[in-house]
Amino acid sequence: MSLTARQVHTAFADAELLCPKEEVEAALDRMAGEIGARLGARDPLILCVMMGGLIPTARLLARFDFPLQLDYVHATRYRGATRGGELHWKCRPETPLAGRVVLVVDDILDEGWTLAAILEDCRARGAREVHSAVLVSKRHDRKAPVAADYVGVEVEDRYVFGYGMDYRGYLRNAPGIYAVREDSPGIVSDPADPA
Repeated sequence: MSLTARQVHTAFADAELLCPKEEVEAALDRMAGEIGARLGARDPLILCVMMGGLIPTARLLARFDFPLQLDYVHATRYRGATRGGELHWKCRPETPLAGRVVLVVDDILDEGWTLAAILEDCRARGAREVHSAVLVSKRHDRKAPVAADYVGVEVEDRYVFGYGMDYRGYLRNAPGIYAVREDSPGIVSDPADPA
């Protein structure tokens, strides 16, 4: 179901700011320092998880001062919905992973099934080491048996958007991390969610 611009504006106007831009940028500074200290001298291959990982990856890359290569992977369980389903692979990296130190960068660790599958795929392709970084990790007990090596911020278990995370395909560019208010007039029911 597509949204009108008015619905998107209303949802954004009603959203709760969980992490302002300054807090997110400080978290990215910290993550970049930690990643650089561990991987900076190891010729890492950075894998951006599309689409949500685009902004966190770009913000991290601008902070790295060491040689690296960049590629991407596109796998999703959401496909426009608010709840995940079966994993759908859209694109795997073209860069050979055999023998490489790989850092997978994504926007959010929610339940973790997508990240777990991507990390396993990297190992199956022969990566020597596979690390993971997420800008946001949700606090709840529904996670797959996977943890990110680098985490920017933790948020409560709500529908969040901004800094790469979307609200039904919109607002990835929001300047902070926001939570949707469920009673907002901009909220529309998700056809993939049970009624």
